[in-house]
Amino acid sequence: MDLSRRTLLKGAGALSLLGGYFDTPAWAQTAQAAPAVDIPPILFVHGNGDQAPLWVTTIWRMESNGVQRERLFAINFTDPLARNDDKVEQAGRSSTEDARRELGEAIKELKQTTGAARVALVGNSRGGNAIRNYIKSGGGGDVSHAVLCGTPNHGVYAWDDGLGNEFNGRGPFLRGLNDGDSEVTAGTAFLTLRSDGLDKYAQADGRFVGKAGTPTNVTTDGTALKGATNLVLGAVDHRETAFHPRAFREIYKFIAGREPSRIEIVPETIVRLSGLVTGTPGGVQTNRPVSGASVDVYHVSTETGERMGGPVHSSQTGADGRWGPAQVDPGWSLEIVLASPGAVTTHIYRSPFPRSSDIVHLRAARPLGAADAGAGAVVLMSRPRGYFGLPRDVVLLDGKEPADVKPGVPTDSVTTLRLPAAEAGRPVVAIFNEERIVARAWPASENRIAVAELTY
Repeated sequence: MDLSRRTLLKGAGALSLLGGYFDTPAWAQTAQAAPAVDIPPILFVHGNGDQAPLWVTTIWRMESNGVQRERLFAINFTDPLARNDDKVEQAGRSSTEDARRELGEAIKELKQTTGAARVALVGNSRGGNAIRNYIKSGGGGDVSHAVLCGTPNHGVYAWDDGLGNEFNGRGPFLRGLNDGDSEVTAGTAFLTLRSDGLDKYAQADGRFVGKAGTPTNVTTDGTALKGATNLVLGAVDHRETAFHPRAFREIYKFIAGREPSRIEIVPETIVRLSGLVTGTPGGVQTNRPVSGASVDVYHVSTETGERMGGPVHSSQTGADGRWGPAQVDPGWSLEIVLASPGAVTTHIYRSPFPRSSDIVHLRAARPLGAADAGAGAVVLMSRPRGYFGLPRDVVLLDGKEPADVKPGVPTDSVTTLRLPAAEAGRPVVAIFNEERIVARAWPASENRIAVAELTY
């Protein structure tokens, strides 16, 4: 079945292709990193409040190992946040049934598009709940492999109150998934990946869910399942159970049946970027498209963050919320300027994109608030694919270790720098381990925020 990219996006609603179109011209395919490998198509499933782009480095690594681009997909749930009570409607949030249904539509579309009888599913956190629910509800025949990364399979907590919450291990949802002698469904191969003590949602004490000193009745091995292959990755955090290079190795090996030929990402000669602009109405993260947003992409100096001429791409979103495609060099550092209606103008600074992607989805930064009063400029350093761990990681913003990053179990993925008005416009260096981004501090008086967004 020969479907266009736009038909796919409309038909599955939540399904996003990574890296070009089905009618991608030959020049975009010239950077094959390895001979093609024969494995099931893979659908990557993000977690609570998240987006498809979290999987981009994983998919680049898959491509670099010869997995064909047309067989790698990432779902973008319409309303990715779980309800407080699964059975009670809540604006901008989804139920377990909503997620199961949307995942099922994406699987059906993926099978039709590729002609495959079965697909592999890889999920992080809440994404694993949707995967298990789909398989348990009769979908196992569609799924050859299920990889659950940091999924709270026995709950973030197991309490007698709040039983309607999806993440309560004593609630009906998780008890239903875990019922029986085996906690997996026969006919599908299951792998769980977990942290050795640094997953904030697999802790014995309730301090990470607002009840310090109260036992959660969940242990650090709560993500393991009876009947699955269960692996401990080491000192990785909740998100890194899915997005760390160590996690990639295990995901690839489990699905392909052999070790990857490389872990590093092989650059392409020409890179094309595009994606969706989404919003946070009422402060709730959604993946619903935003129309009338402008996106400008600049090539900037790696050392100063200054623009190297005018924009290399400019576009405005329509009803589908899509921007791009922008053609860039794989060695360019970038500034992406997002101006969404009613939102703060966001200057996103990124390390070079080594490969193409059409899930470079954009959301405006959080609005300037009371804590920013008097600041001449606000600069954020954001790590979407993991948390800042101290003392595990090197974390420096403007030459200092951020005071708002808590040590111990990693819990913070964003840190904030506020500068006086006299320093607006100067470069700010953000360092996370071996990744370095230079952003420019834009005037807060113009309702602007700069974000140094880490790739790794």
